[in-house]
Amino acid sequence: MTATTTTPSSAAGALASIHGDTGTALRFITCGSVDDGKSTLIGRLLVDSKTVLQDQLAGVQRGGETDLALLTDGLSAEREQGITIDVAYRYFSTARRKFIIGDAPGHEQYTRNMVTAASSADAAVVLVDATKLEWAAEVEDGEVVRRELLPQTRRHTLLCHLLRVQSIVFAVNKLDAIADAGLAFERISAALSSFAEAAGVQVAATVPISALKGWNVASRHADWCGYEGPSLIELLEDLPVTQQDESVPFAFPVQWVEKFSGSADTSKGRRVFWGRVASGHVEPGQRVAVLPGNQVATVAQVLSHTRQHKTVHAGHSAGIVLDRELDVSRGDWLLAPEAFEPVREITATIAWLDDEPLVAGRVYWALQGHRWVKAKVARIIDRVNITTLDSEPVDRLEPNAIGDVVLSLQQPLAVLPFVQSRALGSLVLVDTASHRTSAAVLVQPAPSKA
Repeated sequence: MTATTTTPSSAAGALASIHGDTGTALRFITCGSVDDGKSTLIGRLLVDSKTVLQDQLAGVQRGGETDLALLTDGLSAEREQGITIDVAYRYFSTARRKFIIGDAPGHEQYTRNMVTAASSADAAVVLVDATKLEWAAEVEDGEVVRRELLPQTRRHTLLCHLLRVQSIVFAVNKLDAIADAGLAFERISAALSSFAEAAGVQVAATVPISALKGWNVASRHADWCGYEGPSLIELLEDLPVTQQDESVPFAFPVQWVEKFSGSADTSKGRRVFWGRVASGHVEPGQRVAVLPGNQVATVAQVLSHTRQHKTVHAGHSAGIVLDRELDVSRGDWLLAPEAFEPVREITATIAWLDDEPLVAGRVYWALQGHRWVKAKVARIIDRVNITTLDSEPVDRLEPNAIGDVVLSLQQPLAVLPFVQSRALGSLVLVDTASHRTSAAVLVQPAPSKA
């Protein structure tokens, strides 16, 4: 995908005009490297939006000053070590919009937690600590200085891009601690733009901020860093939410089977299959096929989460009653007939999250929806070099690496490329012995048979 960039002042408005609904709550995460100020930024957002009570503020006083990061770092280990370990979700609202924030950890060993948060996010604010980067020198020993970003800045941006986070915003933080903040922002912005272009990442905006002092966070800090665009909150207020997979054929993972409730006005004595519509929509009279088994039936009734009879669209929970009894249980899928071709081998990009390296031949549990199947790593194709963005042939993937692999499945699954469907194009690999989450799997288009 070719990267395109927009000016900060026009980015959010352009996105909103294209994608529409800004009345819906925006789910976004803060991510980036260690100590870039992610927790402090969220604390600032909560304080400036008047979401924090006075007794909560009193509880995070340290040496007479407010430690904003403690408003999100709730685990005792986080407070003791001064780091974020797990994803902390917080809620706040402005006059224009509601927000759900996920504070993702920056440490490499907790990358799996960051991936979990990003997988359901509409937007990501990638923080960049200006004090950690070599931005001052323009020419050194007669050569133009190549400005390197921190590895976690690159890794988190790439993961957000791979996980189809719709809007990515770079927030250059701690510029208040730099004498020539304008020059620093100009050069760091150029480095971020160069990286995004090379990686094919579309960036909504790059904003200079001070999370500690609140500059350009909730309100604009005029005549600072040569930036004349909106504040971070103003940008977030105009970002679009992720659209559901309405254009993809109907697919429904069965989560729970309600057995013969006996309620004549709902199921008429038949079982109700509950779950969340992954793609398309479901309505009475619609034909569906069961995977596995490929038996076909007609939808007799559709219930909403409040047991009202109605058509249910992607992203919403539904109870489905079929016109006849079929062998359907938790983990099965109801699909549009003949719309999918289940496969037993997939090529995928994975984010390797386990502490042990991935090697070919290993067998894992693969989870799609609520269905578990055994998956063998048939081949490791390559790995993305985080620094150069080149693909390198390898025979293993180290912890936190991103690469392409071929998986052989014990039983067929109905999948689509992740670029086409988040729900049908994503799986999770789980270690069969330790039961740890080992990888996030993003299905790639099938290779051409020509």
